[in-house]
Amino acid sequence: MTSGYEIEPIGYVESPLVDPAAAPKQGVEGAPEATLAFRPEVVDGLRDLAAGADVWVLTWLHVARRDVLAVHPRDDPANPLTGVFSTRSQDRPNPVGLHRVRVLAVDLPRVRVSDLEAVDGTPVVDVKPVIGGGR
Repeated sequence: MTSGYEIEPIGYVESPLVDPAAAPKQGVEGAPEATLAFRPEVVDGLRDLAAGADVWVLTWLHVARRDVLAVHPRDDPANPLTGVFSTRSQDRPNPVGLHRVRVLAVDLPRVRVSDLEAVDGTPVVDVKPVIGGGR
């Protein structure tokens, strides 16, 4: 096993959300539109992205705590303490965010998306198409 891996952001989130505590827990719970601003060297990889497509955006939740292994789901103390790998908590050893969004507009190197609950400045580490299944 290797002792670590290096992930380089391919872009960053531009969002009106600035306070993680005020952000919706999931994108479909009232998250705003946001823009993904990509680094010039990855733009060719976005060339087939089109408005209307559903994609998974993977982010690095840079303001999350990495020393947390158990949480009360949805930050509700009435919920039982649960291991983070059974939750969608942002606080976890490797804070990878997984966001299903719809592409609203493509104006490279920027892509406008719906329902993104990540805060402004969040690093984007990957984008993948949604294959099959309903929203």
